[in-house]
Amino acid sequence: MIPLIQTEVVTKKKWISKEDFLDIVVISQTFPGALVVNSSLFIGYRIGGLLGAIIGVLGVILPSFFIILCIAVFFIKFRDYYYVNLVFEGISAAVPMLILIAVVSLSESLKKNYINFIIILISIASILFLHIHPVIVILLSGLYGIVFLRKKMT
Repeated sequence: MIPLIQTEVVTKKKWISKEDFLDIVVISQTFPGALVVNSSLFIGYRIGGLLGAIIGVLGVILPSFFIILCIAVFFIKFRDYYYVNLVFEGISAAVPMLILIAVVSLSESLKKNYINFIIILISIASILFLHIHPVIVILLSGLYGIVFLRKKMT
């Protein structure tokens, strides 16, 4: 859903910049809960204050809630069907590609320099090979930015 939200609020409506959207997604990842819900909360608050935050969260939660409710009612009746299981296997295979699309889309607004490239490589290696939790990697990257990159921003 992140690419869909980005297309809507950054590209079509131009409510926020791509850089602000990237910042919101990064901050949203540090909070507990679903990334999309957290992002919609921050985007809604940025656009319309407290009421915008509430509407943003409801706009993301309610459609999914009703769709899942309808699917659950019908899925109980059809869960043992061979073709239904095949459909869910196909859907689960597509999810990593959707995540990759979101990563590529968000990386377009990232500044292309060697420091960011090194941070990306260290982050990937830490998660994949050292099995460090992604939240720890995000917090350490943020701390690195505060300590070492603050002079470059001013």
